[in-house]
Amino acid sequence: MEKVNKGAIFKNKQKTNEKHPDYRGKINWGGTEIEVSMWVNEAKSGEKYFAVSLQEPYNKDNVTTTLKNTSEKLQELNDLPF
Repeated sequence: MEKVNKGAIFKNKQKTNEKHPDYRGKINWGGTEIEVSMWVNEAKSGEKYFAVSLQEPYNKDNVTTTLKNTSEKLQELNDLPF
């Protein structure tokens, strides 16, 4: 059974530079899996907060399809008579 509208965030053990997120995880939002990346930042006031990024999970098939579609669009542009 899926846990809809729930998720988990963990400390990023693979962080090798400052641009990598401090925390990573996944949530299920309305039945759709979403990857979460979080960085611990500090405001000018000194207060700490999380900066958050949400993205669709990496899917090799989606990347291949996107690249194929982009390649086809570029070919169409090359076929233009001007």
